[in-house]
Amino acid sequence: MTLVAIVTIFILAIFVGLEVISKVPQTLHTPLMSATNAIHGVILVGGLLILGSAEGLAMTIIGGTAVVFGTLNVVGGFVVTDRMLEMFRGKKREKTS
Repeated sequence: MTLVAIVTIFILAIFVGLEVISKVPQTLHTPLMSATNAIHGVILVGGLLILGSAEGLAMTIIGGTAVVFGTLNVVGGFVVTDRMLEMFRGKKREKTS
């Protein structure tokens, strides 16, 4: 594939992603984020496997950087999902004896 084709596909994927996400009701954002975090976790494991077979210093550095940023994305996604779930739980009631 040429660079122009790759960039075109990337830009179209951005527009399709924005269109799909904007149509999701707000009540479904939490399950959607949980699902995408799980998918990204699987992709992260694949990145680690590919990083293990990288040949050359440049590929190792690029792969390692991708794994670090992917890990930050997964952790941040779970933190945001947890905060969203806290909003649904409401305040905890104190037990009276």
